[in-house]
Amino acid sequence: MEINMKKVCLIFGGRSSEHEVSLMSASAILSGIDSSKYETVFLGITKDGKWYFYEGESSKIKDGSWINDSENLTKACLSTSFGEKALLLADGRKIPVDVMYPAVHGENCEDGRLQGLFELAGIPFVGPGSLASAVCMDKSVTKSILNEINIPQAKAIVVNDYDKAGGYADAFAWAEKMGYPLFVKPTSAGSSVGSSKVSSKDELAGALDNALIYGGKALIEEYIKGREIEVAVRGNDELTVSVCGEIDPGFEFYDYDTKYKNDTASYYIPARLSEETSKKVREYAKKIYKALGCRGLSRVDFFVTESEDIFFNEINTLPGFTSISMYPKLMMNEGMSFTELISSLIELAK
Repeated sequence: MEINMKKVCLIFGGRSSEHEVSLMSASAILSGIDSSKYETVFLGITKDGKWYFYEGESSKIKDGSWINDSENLTKACLSTSFGEKALLLADGRKIPVDVMYPAVHGENCEDGRLQGLFELAGIPFVGPGSLASAVCMDKSVTKSILNEINIPQAKAIVVNDYDKAGGYADAFAWAEKMGYPLFVKPTSAGSSVGSSKVSSKDELAGALDNALIYGGKALIEEYIKGREIEVAVRGNDELTVSVCGEIDPGFEFYDYDTKYKNDTASYYIPARLSEETSKKVREYAKKIYKALGCRGLSRVDFFVTESEDIFFNEINTLPGFTSISMYPKLMMNEGMSFTELISSLIELAK
């Protein structure tokens, strides 16, 4: 009997500072996807935003060499005719698709723009919808919403290009009042891109200049000395909330290089927390996921101090799926295989 397999379009790359991370995530997802249940087709997005239907070797995705495989590239777009559920290729072909799987991160990928396109097209996709994605991508908006439900967070001030034109006067005044060290980060970039620890006022302007490159808006946050704790959440109506995971970066903070280039971080699953604190962190994660309107999956990150005070850090609606990423590690700790996890996320698509 012929099995009616779902056709999944795996999207990778993207016009994003996290382009290379996406390639690693897509490669890992491909290694785990159940080929007996799903037929996978590839849609690659270049760093400058060109869309290509890719029919070459999947092994070329991870190192980025897919883009040089010109014989297997065809310009493509998603049909926005509601419910057509198809990729339209420049050579006239129409490729039907049942589910879009965006293995992408960062701006133009994880921030609601792709998700809005999928919603216009009426095609199911993995991960939160356009509004939740946009809200969670902007750390300043996320903070405002979570303040309303009394989620503990680091004190912060928003800085933008208008402040830059004024010499960051308000930012310097706030920083002087708070005291150093402080953290500076873009409001809408993941993987710690553009983030830095600032130890004195002499470093502040440069850190802000760097952060503002990524979207024109940044946060200055008080420094919370604590362990980095992450919780994986999966589901739509019924939620699975993982145990707490802990990352010891081996450096001052868990920056981009530590996450994806160096081999210095140590991982603890479950985290080295008391049972009471772990329970509270997991309750916060569930509350945050619901309040921000997430579905499918998200990873919720916290700081926990030596005295076990808890502070929300950020939420990632399409967390990394590389070989060292915490989200799949945490979900697999719940008893799922990597393949089962990928299948469950595809089935949660809506």
